[in-house]
Amino acid sequence: MNLFYNANGVGDVLLVQLTTNNPENVNFTTHNDVVLIQNAETNEVVGFNLFKATSYVEVEGNGQIELTEEIVEKIQQALTKNGAELVLDVDLSPKFVIGHVVRKEKHPNADKLSVCTVDVGNEQLQIVCGAANVAEDQKVVVAKVGAVMPSGMIIRDAELRGVPSSGMICSASELAIPNAEENVGILVLDDSAIVGEAFRS
Repeated sequence: MNLFYNANGVGDVLLVQLTTNNPENVNFTTHNDVVLIQNAETNEVVGFNLFKATSYVEVEGNGQIELTEEIVEKIQQALTKNGAELVLDVDLSPKFVIGHVVRKEKHPNADKLSVCTVDVGNEQLQIVCGAANVAEDQKVVVAKVGAVMPSGMIIRDAELRGVPSSGMICSASELAIPNAEENVGILVLDDSAIVGEAFRS
């Protein structure tokens, strides 16, 4: 679940993304201040807009809004109050975490890509990486599926040249770290970095 708010650009509307799926055809269902956005083929609710947002939840800043237990509870109350029958099931675990590259293999269909197995603490992810400097036994920053990059790009499960990839191994510039050099490959962390912990730049 991702939250976005821009009072100047959009108005007092909280934009809520529930899934990284991006269906071509959607339906809209209005419940007072809530507009549900549903996949037209499956009826899955992929997101919703909460109008008069600040009357339901305290929102600070513009752009992506930090997800907390308190804000999820307030949004759930707003859904119920407006008669929208939707129960939120939210993963509050961090989306940018420290990973450990435990295996690196050559991509079978692309010379400049590697297929990496990355331990992120509670699971191992297969991530296709194009950085020349990626190597086994590195500590790296992983953007998990559902992460919103500083550029606004949302990380989704993907398939790169026929190989599934779940997440992204990040460079410093992709993480918008101040004074980061462009095109220098992924950010390699010190060996003391703890696998599975949230990364904060």
